[in-house]
Amino acid sequence: MLGGALTAQSSSITDWFAEGRWAVAIVAIDITLRAIFACVVIVRKGSRPSVAMAWLLVVVAFPFIGILVYLVLGESRLGSRRRRIHAQVLAEMDRAEFHRHDDPRAQQFSLGASEAQVERLARLVSRSPVLNGNAVEIVGHPDTTVQSMLADVDRAQSTVHLTTYIWLDDRVGSAFETALLAAAQRGVRCRVLADAHGSSGFLASDSCRRLRAGGVQVVAALPTAVLRALAHRIDIRNHRKLLIVDGSIGWIGSMNIAAPEFAVQPRFAPWVDCMMRMHGPATRELQLIFAEDWLLDTGESLASMLEVPPPVQERGVPVQVMASGPNFDNDAVRSLLIATLQVARREIVMTTPYFVPDPEMFGSLCVAARRGVATHLVVPRRNNSKLVAWASHARYRAMLDAGIRIHEFTAGLLHAKTITVDGSFAVITSSNLDRRSFEINFEASAIVYDQRFAAQVRSLQQGYIERSAEVVNAQWMPTLRQQLANNAAALLSPLL
Repeated sequence: MLGGALTAQSSSITDWFAEGRWAVAIVAIDITLRAIFACVVIVRKGSRPSVAMAWLLVVVAFPFIGILVYLVLGESRLGSRRRRIHAQVLAEMDRAEFHRHDDPRAQQFSLGASEAQVERLARLVSRSPVLNGNAVEIVGHPDTTVQSMLADVDRAQSTVHLTTYIWLDDRVGSAFETALLAAAQRGVRCRVLADAHGSSGFLASDSCRRLRAGGVQVVAALPTAVLRALAHRIDIRNHRKLLIVDGSIGWIGSMNIAAPEFAVQPRFAPWVDCMMRMHGPATRELQLIFAEDWLLDTGESLASMLEVPPPVQERGVPVQVMASGPNFDNDAVRSLLIATLQVARREIVMTTPYFVPDPEMFGSLCVAARRGVATHLVVPRRNNSKLVAWASHARYRAMLDAGIRIHEFTAGLLHAKTITVDGSFAVITSSNLDRRSFEINFEASAIVYDQRFAAQVRSLQQGYIERSAEVVNAQWMPTLRQQLANNAAALLSPLL
């Protein structure tokens, strides 16, 4: 009897396949899933129509694969475990006393109307106040930057804290290895956070093993596992570049621990970066960012190191440090950049390697130029991401028509991320002008409200402009093939 039942069931399944009903079922499942995920996209992304339309295109146009791609890359998810831990991190680290300073001079400063608007916005989205009394310096030459950073490490007496997205085993990586080992040998606590993806080669290298054996704590930031891709995004990265020495000297900017020859992509070299050195109260904000990241990835609290604020420097200037990342859900970087465009009255200059703005930021950029603000955008002529370059080029005609001056840097890959506004204040950041930096990566920015410093950054930007070729409206005539590639990439720009 049992054998007869099994035979009948087998025959039924065979008939089901033979009649092609399996194909109908798969089509029905596919249509149902696409309809469900189209609704998910509309609900989750509807406040950003361009992003929603791009994801609808992916989900609807590509059976099953589009849904899988959305599940892996569509949401800026840290994962429930990391979000829970990060909430605990903020509860422990982001305390009012760590933002205040005992010296009243740190709170004594005056800002103009435009700067005050930017300061208020940055404080609301990052909870970091302006602190006065910081000695600041912009360093734009790679060798000078490396030498100065290493000199600070060599003078360290208690701690060296370093965050980097990329660490290459080249001459710069070797120099930092030597300096950190020497510091650890003389009793300095050295901690390194290297992004698990960007520094994957270094984390598996003999250099990393030597550092750990020599007493340097090297930790992979945001380690990922492919099997966890449906629980959280595996491409959320710690893109910050920070160095904090003895809790009082800090570096922030765009430079990875890598030589400008950038061995992994030498045909785009040299990589052109800049870093800002600061000494004063705002350095504790950098230390706070590092401490939060360190606690998130290691479970070790560094709160005790935040109890004593760095001293106020004579003739120092006001600085505001801003952390951003997918844990904040507040478009911090994007909001800051749009604000700088809206408050500019005479001139705004932006330098970035990757320019893929969303419609709101792009509109603000064009409006600034049409208002009569001298608006300059400096980007590399040869970009290491063709898709990003094409998406950028798709915007050129509209920007040129609006009066924006576009300068394509020809002396390497311009990697510096800087902004100056009206010669009044400057922004030094690790953030690119794209959605990845706005919504997905962990980034760090510093706003310096000082005309002298802004003039120094503007001079550095002018050097970039002088090594650039300006895109002229009358000469910008891409071929039909180029227009197709540019506009196709632009359709995907909300996803880049």
